[in-house]
Amino acid sequence: MTELVEHGQLFIGGEWTDPLGTDTIRIVSPHTEQVIGSVPHASKADVDRAVEVARKAFDTGPWPRMTLDERIAVVTRIKDAIAVRHEEIARSISSQNGSPYSWSILAQALGPMMVYDAAITVARSFPYEEHRQGVLGPILVRREPVGVVAAVIPWNVPQFVAAAKLAPALLTGSTVILKPSPESPLDSYILADIVREAGLPEGVLSILPADREVSEYLVGHPGVDKVAFTGSVAAGKRVMEVAARNLTRVTLELGGKSAAVILPDADLDTTIAGIVPAAWMNNGQACVAQTRVLAPRSRYEEVAEALAAAAGALVVGDPLDPATQLGPLVAKRQQQRSLDYIRIGQEEGAKVLAGGGRPAGLEQGWYVEPTLFGDVDNSMRIAREEIFGPVVCLIPYGDEAEALRVANDSEFGLSGSVWTGDVGHGIDFARQVRTGTFNVNTFSLDMLGPFGGYKNSGLGREFGPEGLSEYLEHKMIHLPAGYEAGA
Repeated sequence: MTELVEHGQLFIGGEWTDPLGTDTIRIVSPHTEQVIGSVPHASKADVDRAVEVARKAFDTGPWPRMTLDERIAVVTRIKDAIAVRHEEIARSISSQNGSPYSWSILAQALGPMMVYDAAITVARSFPYEEHRQGVLGPILVRREPVGVVAAVIPWNVPQFVAAAKLAPALLTGSTVILKPSPESPLDSYILADIVREAGLPEGVLSILPADREVSEYLVGHPGVDKVAFTGSVAAGKRVMEVAARNLTRVTLELGGKSAAVILPDADLDTTIAGIVPAAWMNNGQACVAQTRVLAPRSRYEEVAEALAAAAGALVVGDPLDPATQLGPLVAKRQQQRSLDYIRIGQEEGAKVLAGGGRPAGLEQGWYVEPTLFGDVDNSMRIAREEIFGPVVCLIPYGDEAEALRVANDSEFGLSGSVWTGDVGHGIDFARQVRTGTFNVNTFSLDMLGPFGGYKNSGLGREFGPEGLSEYLEHKMIHLPAGYEAGA
């Protein structure tokens, strides 16, 4: 039986502090449906405290005024401490959201380390100041920290997304209020211990688990300079609306309905081996999941057979079992959502090729079988709407022009892939797909390049120099005629 984890305080400005409210968040195991932990529910008064100390730390504290090397030293200690505690972090997240432990080790624990490491690499070489010869004379262009950042993160990959926001914010000298999801706040307490031991100065980071109402209050707080949000399209639109009242800068990483396009010359064994983990990753609870698979009609039957067999072979079970490849969904509402879409898909005329219900022998827990629909038309709801569960659509196409049209026929544009025997041709295909991240004969997410979406998949970018820039203000300083840098 999982040990009950209970916390009674909030992490505000680097100190453990009694909450000003009395509400609590109970965390329920998606495997056992039993309560496994509780934390305080941050109140609006707690948000006010956190913004006040963050504002003070940014306006008058040492953090923005330290050298880059000094900030890198602190962030490096955070990364190194995550390495030491990565198994604990992975277990904590898997117990809360159902991620298979083997996947959590890679994506929930080692992944954040890679994010911090890549951000440090980018920060070292980033041009924070540059001299230019302007039209009217010499100018100095500076990039300065944006200020107080509200970072609102989801439950599916909490530490990975936290790192994507914390790393650039901290390295550039900003202060942060991190708002974890009520479904998965326990791992944020591990992070709080880590940053405290790493020597982050007073006021630089607060962590406030809370629901939507308090999140809106944080996003709309006049003391916040930037909001960095990851979540659903509907929530992202609401964040943008609330933040607009103060003209607060916003970056949004939202949903996806990404297409994996199999071209006629693709090696099927390699392709299926690459698509399956990308389609059903994290139990299908991933914005970048390849949930639309496009197959040429000339090879449709063999693709359908191979993909269905691979889906049916996935090991479903206890997320803390190292052998598990697909665990339960995070909450009963998510399980019901997937089951509803499976019903909708059948009503629309799609054919269930694998899965289609609850796994046998797993009556307890919020499980759904890895499900593959065949004979899907791209106009169907199951092909157009983000399900955020283990449901994948197989869509036949005629020629390559149709494949490209279908891949682009989506309100989303976050990720995608093409599988082909000709890499050069795959690159040409990739150039024509309107999506922020794309893959040729692989599936990956590189933290030294920009990550983000076209269309309803979001605004702005994370990772790489593009992501670092999102946490900087740009200032132009006009210099007298004849001035030369270094003179």
